[in-house]
Amino acid sequence: MTSYSSTRNKRNHFRIIAGEWRSRKLAFPGDVESLRPTTDRIRETLFNWLQQKIPGARCLDLFAGSGALAFEACSRHAAHVTAIDSSARVTDMIRENCRLVQCSTMEVITADSMQWLEKQSGEHLYDIVFLDPPYSKNLLSQCFALLESGNYLAPEGIVYLESDSSLERLSLPSNWQLLRSKKAGQVYFGVCAKTMN
Repeated sequence: MTSYSSTRNKRNHFRIIAGEWRSRKLAFPGDVESLRPTTDRIRETLFNWLQQKIPGARCLDLFAGSGALAFEACSRHAAHVTAIDSSARVTDMIRENCRLVQCSTMEVITADSMQWLEKQSGEHLYDIVFLDPPYSKNLLSQCFALLESGNYLAPEGIVYLESDSSLERLSLPSNWQLLRSKKAGQVYFGVCAKTMN
């Protein structure tokens, strides 16, 4: 029988695909409900799409989970990444990983992402937002509304979406456009952008 302490300390790992910390493996809690890092295959495709926009970008990683997207962005020289997750165990591990790779461009916040969006509106503009909430909570539409009403996106800002259903079915804000979308296994993912008026 597995003891509570050994279950609590269970860890899994993800690998950074490219950049300064290419091939580096970092740990994340292996027993946190709904924590599912974006796969290597999806991250590679996503960051190929974003390769011209990442250097120097300000990024927001909502529902950061393992931190895989945040670390991938920092590894590829994003200027700053704000990583948010509601689990203190998760954010503690992300901070530990920041120390391991000597990452100084990531701010890690322990908070409910929806509440954070409601409170911080207008304080910062982000070039790229990573939006990968737990599938079962159906939060994408609410996130779209908060990102738009709070004016979080820089002009021509990019939003990465990940879902268990087709992105074409989502109701995006009227001034957002789905630019690319793909499916990998049971995961639908893509990027959309604010359109210029």
